Amino acid sequence: MPAEPLTVQVTRTYLQLAHPDDLKPAGVPGGPMRVERAAECPASFFRFLYAEVGRYYHWTDRLPWTDEQIRSHVARDAISIWVMYQGGTPVGYFELERHDDGSTEIAYFGLFPEFLGRGWGKYLLTEAATRAWSSSPTRVWLHTCTLDDPAALPNYLKRGFTPFKQESYKTTIQAGEELRSASLKVLGTPAAGEI
Repeated sequence: MPAEPLTVQVTRTYLQLAHPDDLKPAGVPGGPMRVERAAECPASFFRFLYAEVGRYYHWTDRLPWTDEQIRSHVARDAISIWVMYQGGTPVGYFELERHDDGSTEIAYFGLFPEFLGRGWGKYLLTEAATRAWSSSPTRVWLHTCTLDDPAALPNYLKRGFTPFKQESYKTTIQAGEELRSASLKVLGTPAAGEI
């Protein structure tokens, strides 16, 4: 956690499944799991999912969205929000977005911090890819970056996703912001140990 804002170098990797058979599914983890579409996702629930799942990964783009912006976003035909529950408790979610080029993006994906390390991300990713393929897209794709959980990229690769593009950018980590990433490249004078 930085004591003051830090500029960091981030690498973003884009990955895809070119065919439904490319998916290497993970089995259902222990316990009763279900994945449901949040067909009329309220703005407050959307904000909760985004903020809590993205808390340690610098998901900040949508934090300032108003209720109206959220309602407008989730009302789009191209967007679907899916939540995974275990015993009635939400444990993670994903957002799918169909694009004009015929592809479907797994735009957001993740688990609540309390449920990390149990292997449930493998199953959630399998569900996300399976639901994405259900609309017969030309491909299913997503992106991850070096701010994401260290287990994210290995999970994507093990599920059959293949990289097709990589880019770098700079972003600012705010004072007090906690991150789970172990691979930050700090730019400027502060030492990496300050994170």
